[in-house]
Amino acid sequence: MLDIKRIYDEPAAKDGIRILVDRLWPRGISKEKAKLDFWFKDIAPSNELRKTFHKAAIDFKEFKKRYLRELSEYSRNYDTSSNTGHKNSIAEISGLLKTDGKNITLLYGLKDEINNNASVLKEFILK
Repeated sequence: MLDIKRIYDEPAAKDGIRILVDRLWPRGISKEKAKLDFWFKDIAPSNELRKTFHKAAIDFKEFKKRYLRELSEYSRNYDTSSNTGHKNSIAEISGLLKTDGKNITLLYGLKDEINNNASVLKEFILK
């Protein structure tokens, strides 16, 4: 099961594998309190898109459209034959969903529990 949750909410056993999907570390949260298994910055919205959305220069509908484009480009352009040691984070989450049997929780920092990058990422992964 793939779920989303604010990183500011208390960790719970049902969270399973906890993955932060924001580019920036959330304010006021220690690494110990976060109880992360992974931090996948590479699949967070680009700095430009994040800043544009936070300044309210675009609405969520436009943010979602642009972020889905970024995720598609990331997936399409990722070189799986690369020997750089970097993993495709989307493929890694998908693989965990198929093989691990544990819940996976995508963590985000925004206050909005509906209109956030983790909800878009979840939709993209489940497609």
